[in-house]
Amino acid sequence: MKVLITGANGMVAKAAIAYCQSIGDEVVTKTRQELDISDREDVFSLFEQEKFDAVLNCAAYTNVDGAETNQIVCAMTNDAGVGNLAKASKKINSAFVTISTDYVFDGTKGDFYTQRDQPKPQGVYAHTKLLGENQARLNYARSIIVRSGWIFGEGGTNFLSVMHKFLAEGKSIKAISDSFGTPTFAKDLAKRLRELAELDLPAIYHVTNDGEGTTFAGFAEKVCELKGLDKKLVEGVAMDSLSRPAPRPRDSRLRCLFSEKFGLSPLQSWEKALEEFLQ
Repeated sequence: MKVLITGANGMVAKAAIAYCQSIGDEVVTKTRQELDISDREDVFSLFEQEKFDAVLNCAAYTNVDGAETNQIVCAMTNDAGVGNLAKASKKINSAFVTISTDYVFDGTKGDFYTQRDQPKPQGVYAHTKLLGENQARLNYARSIIVRSGWIFGEGGTNFLSVMHKFLAEGKSIKAISDSFGTPTFAKDLAKRLRELAELDLPAIYHVTNDGEGTTFAGFAEKVCELKGLDKKLVEGVAMDSLSRPAPRPRDSRLRCLFSEKFGLSPLQSWEKALEEFLQ
């Protein structure tokens, strides 16, 4: 399969590149500098030239707080850019998989969100990601939308991906203890993106590692447990104690209604995935 992977410098994209290459795909990678997905002309030119079998869109504006003041830049990538990729994929009849987020929900349900739940985004980032979902669905019926969240992995710069380094150095960290999510290992997510492209059943999928989810503090304590570190290094703090520009859902745990029915086995537990990551 000839696969385009956008946002090639990102954590999930790098994992997807490695997996696709490992199974013998012809992989074309494009960083943000090499392909601005908000540039319709460049996108269509590339697609007409290369004729991809599948497109895995890992390009996104992911600075949740920065989006509050960079609304246009955020929207151009997360909204318009997804629309361009969907339209171009339709023109060459390629499979199209794009990543969305658990942040499309407001976090007030108090239970796992499924595809039956109505999105209710709160911040600019979340709104643009939902608009991107709509762009995909409206412009290409073959679109596959993957909602995920709390992603961690090799090369990641977010809190979940780097906290183990601070803890290993004996540094204390503050971690939110009253905000819940379902951690997702980038390596496992990347494999599922490729599987969905092959399955070619258009829908919205919720893709996370298996389990009941956790808090940031719970995740950090699990890191300590797996690495034999002192859990006292982790100081639990309330979500509301952090003054951050963008609102975030308090409980954005995801569960999928479709995956197993379509023959996709559950991803490994987030605890097992974390153990693999730390090794």
